[in-house]
Amino acid sequence: MESIEDVQHVVVHGHRRAYRMCGSGPALLLVHGLACDSSTWLEVMPMLAERFTVIAPDLLGHGQSDKPDADYSLGGYANGMRDLLTVLGIDKVTVVGHSFGGGVAMQFAYQFPDRTERVVLVATGGLGKEVTPLIRFLTVPGSGLAIGAATSSPLRPVVSAAMRTLARLPVRATRDLGEVATIYEALADPAQRRAVQRVTSHVLNWHGQSVTMTDRSYLARLMPVLVIWGRDDVVIPASHADLAPTQVSDVHVLEDSGHFPHKDHPEKVARLVTEFVASTEPAHYHRGRWRALLRRGGEYELESVTPSA
Repeated sequence: MESIEDVQHVVVHGHRRAYRMCGSGPALLLVHGLACDSSTWLEVMPMLAERFTVIAPDLLGHGQSDKPDADYSLGGYANGMRDLLTVLGIDKVTVVGHSFGGGVAMQFAYQFPDRTERVVLVATGGLGKEVTPLIRFLTVPGSGLAIGAATSSPLRPVVSAAMRTLARLPVRATRDLGEVATIYEALADPAQRRAVQRVTSHVLNWHGQSVTMTDRSYLARLMPVLVIWGRDDVVIPASHADLAPTQVSDVHVLEDSGHFPHKDHPEKVARLVTEFVASTEPAHYHRGRWRALLRRGGEYELESVTPSA
């Protein structure tokens, strides 16, 4: 097995997909957030790899993956995750998604329940409308030109250094600026900038998140779900954790943590994920139960569905 630091590549549908893969055991699929890449998981991957086969891809349009003129919708990303897993010979996974990646994780579970054992949502999008104005700005016409100018080579090192300096201050509002600096640097690439704007056009408008899972949250009755958030998240409010479906297995809001709890507290997040997998039975897709739930919008008594349905 390759080391955690190694980035591998595979071509799917003519596009190069980058991913990291390590460990052995049940499969965990780690899906990063908007304008990030698989490196966001590097601090938790060694601990998770002790018990799991960990797959952390760079989503199309991000990191070292290709950035074509392609489908950047949630459904398109879910399809891409299925196809990557198929190429890698992995049938079923516990899918872990951070921020926008949480939306991809939920969409993957919705589209491919037969391949999803559990869902872990880390500071996820898709549970409410509120999101930082900095992300909403990406939906404004002309924002690409403004970001291109703001990330030009004379400004970039000065701005990113200032962000990383502010991130070291003991101030809630600036704690995530180190990660924001990495995203800022990535957006200097015009191809990634275009891809990120395509993503935001599918899930956001100036008023906030336009795509949520709330109308389908009752489907969580059929699958174990874990929610992890940082109390000091200023990107997506931690209060969104209260909007998680009532059927979720557990909700943890971590103190002294922002939008990247897996980087603020990697040991704790790895432990929570490991204990969650150990303490829950994997979901088993049953067509009759899904049909009953869909027909009644979650009001159906699952016990009344016979195994032969």
